[in-house]
Amino acid sequence: MAGGRERPYLKAMIDDLYSGKILTLAANMPRAGRLAAPDGSAEKVAKLCGSRVVVDVALEGDRVVDFAQEVKACALGQAAAAVLGARVIGASVPEIEMARDAFRAMLKTGGPAPTGRFSDLSMLEPVKNYPPRHASTLLAFEATAEACRRALAAQASRTSRAGVA
Repeated sequence: MAGGRERPYLKAMIDDLYSGKILTLAANMPRAGRLAAPDGSAEKVAKLCGSRVVVDVALEGDRVVDFAQEVKACALGQAAAAVLGARVIGASVPEIEMARDAFRAMLKTGGPAPTGRFSDLSMLEPVKNYPPRHASTLLAFEATAEACRRALAAQASRTSRAGVA
């Protein structure tokens, strides 16, 4: 380090946060891109670091049948998005929202890791000790929950218009 000073906190942070598994996930993003005709889309940006995630979903009822994401985020945000992309097909909107809420609680209040199809998010538990990283790490789940809500609202609107005709 410059001037012979070491920064042990920096090494500890890097060791805690950037494990080989997280870096591998970040490098292999499932379902990257955009859908041609999504039922719902959402964009989320982390103001502190500028990370950005855009999500497109297609639903049948309340289940995800197609999904795509554009992720411009740090390795932590990419790893969370990779877990999501690998497991989201077939998930219900409430299941996605519960995973998002559990993930947020794990990071912000030390709650247990999400269970079920999104249990791999447990590998991101060390992020709880680094609050400036929380927003970027949560982006994909925040955007997906919002895109699903928009898709459900569009479905409801189409159904109510069809009932009026």
